[in-house]
Amino acid sequence: MKISIITSCFNREATIAQTIESVLSQDYPDIEYIVVDGASQDASLSVVRRYGSRIARIISEPDGGMYEAINKGINAATGDIVGLLHSDDCFYSPHAVSDIAATFARTGADLVYGNGLYVDARHTERVVRKWISGAYRRWKVRAGWLPLHPTVYVSRKALGRYGLYDESYQIAADSDFLVRYLYEAGLKVAYLDKYVVKMRMGGLSTDRTRRKQMWAEDVRLYRRHGFAGIPTKLMKMAWKIPQFVQAKFMGKVHD
Repeated sequence: MKISIITSCFNREATIAQTIESVLSQDYPDIEYIVVDGASQDASLSVVRRYGSRIARIISEPDGGMYEAINKGINAATGDIVGLLHSDDCFYSPHAVSDIAATFARTGADLVYGNGLYVDARHTERVVRKWISGAYRRWKVRAGWLPLHPTVYVSRKALGRYGLYDESYQIAADSDFLVRYLYEAGLKVAYLDKYVVKMRMGGLSTDRTRRKQMWAEDVRLYRRHGFAGIPTKLMKMAWKIPQFVQAKFMGKVHD
């Protein structure tokens, strides 16, 4: 079972090496790694090219944003399973991809998701949020629940049938994608109750200057899928409260 991992990158010279190394350190033997750089203006591409012999494909060209880059990576992927690792993030352990592959093999699922940690951008040993996704139930999606997007891995067959990321969303395309796949597609879904990724705080969805835009896009996508827009958005926010409470008592990350 080949697993394609896609990293989209734009001006991330400070973090991209850690992301790449966390992929290259995985103990799973059949990984296709694709890096899509949006014509970075810093030294990101130079960092990526240092690892060129160990990366299956490097794409570097201007794009319209992260989701266009991700779609390019998916279209280039040849693996049976496709997942993402963003350029600010890293895998929780060297066994993360092996755990994902084992879950697909054991369950025959079309989609597998797990848990993740949000960590401080500078001090990555300090946990800010502990995201325990919990078991999948279709009704929970309508009530605002979604798993942590970078822990989600999908079969390439399902991607071919149900489509890629909607680039009309600048921030919420991941939520739209998850609603389509978890609520509308009727896929077989499996939950891996292990940590998959560590994510630095400060991405598109955690930037305070873009919270208003994220609110508007979430409401729009929920209404588009026939949900109650603002109530569903509020319920989505409520699902996150226990994550902050748990993180307060968790302390440092332990591998």
